[in-house]
Amino acid sequence: MTRTLLVVGHGMVGHRLVERLRVLDGARTWRIVILAEEHHPAYDRVSLSSYLDGKSRSDLTLAGVDFLNDPRVELLLGCSVVSVDRSARTVSTDRGDRISYDALVMATGSRPFVPPVPGRDLPGCFVYRTFDDLDALRAAARPGRAGVVVGGGLLGLEAANALRLLGMHPHVVETAPHLMPAQLDAGAANVLHRHVTALGLRVHCATATASIEAGADGTVRTVRLSDGTVLDADLAVFAAGVRPRDELADAMGLVRGERGGVVVDEFCRTADERVWAIGDCAAVQGRLYGLVAPGYRMADSVAHQLTGQHAEPFDGADTSTTLKLLGVRIAVFGVPVSDGEPMVEVAFAEGSDRYAKVLLSPDSGHLVGGVLAGDTGSWAAVRSFIGHQPPADLEQLLLP
Repeated sequence: MTRTLLVVGHGMVGHRLVERLRVLDGARTWRIVILAEEHHPAYDRVSLSSYLDGKSRSDLTLAGVDFLNDPRVELLLGCSVVSVDRSARTVSTDRGDRISYDALVMATGSRPFVPPVPGRDLPGCFVYRTFDDLDALRAAARPGRAGVVVGGGLLGLEAANALRLLGMHPHVVETAPHLMPAQLDAGAANVLHRHVTALGLRVHCATATASIEAGADGTVRTVRLSDGTVLDADLAVFAAGVRPRDELADAMGLVRGERGGVVVDEFCRTADERVWAIGDCAAVQGRLYGLVAPGYRMADSVAHQLTGQHAEPFDGADTSTTLKLLGVRIAVFGVPVSDGEPMVEVAFAEGSDRYAKVLLSPDSGHLVGGVLAGDTGSWAAVRSFIGHQPPADLEQLLLP
């Protein structure tokens, strides 16, 4: 007997769930209906900036021809959920559809966070999340003019680089004392700061955006900072983080976490045995992750559960990551900051061009985590020692 799985959201994590289910469901017991708010199938949002650097929408699209032509999969684009009746197991959409389900997975992702800055709604203010956002940004960009990015985290630096690729002169405003405060310590951030300013980015840390003000034509002309600095700018991009898209939790009578997100257990199950949540919108045992790799692990677990196979509980996530941001290599692995726990920190630096820090357990001396920035050694080689005594030539391994 064929059952219906309803997936709400077709981002990277929702797509991963459906792809895994297509592979695992050899008996073809599931019919899959996907409700996607965007008018485009799932795409590689992590590489979204490459859309402004020559890649097309089709280059970044994750859904191949076999996926789109699979008779088991019905993808409804530009379709939003209006209401859910859990007792009847039906969903109503803004198209007027009423869809019955046997299982429902929320993969609604997140939305950009726009701080309550006066002027945030002016023409010339943008967010950085979708193809449509980047199309609007491209149309508004004026080469040779200045733009301001609100947020100096990973997304903010991606947005600033996008403005640079469009020929603009970007300012980056970050309330923390240094760039990428969620991932980097001051030493690693210093390497990043030196490099991005050499590329022409003007960085303003330890200050906030106080207001965005219009010119005579009603569009953005200046951005005023809390330290009194006034920046001339033709546009402003909000890239100050994201918030989970968890509105359905209230509509369905499900619990949300203290910081948002649909509360689920270690198997991504809500209080309703037929409803799961995965990805940015899921608060696994109350914790949000906001990264694609943990989202993929959640999707894999649910796909195994739906097909009656052994599923590993989601017991936390390895948030290790490596990236090359504006030409600077950054690696974060294990536990990069002590987070109040007693740790031994060992830092190595060579000028302001490269930096490495590791955290060691004060009891065993085992490697717990660390961060690398610049032209350092292989992060994978260092990461392999997590939970073990690091080698005697650790400094040479970190800064060869």
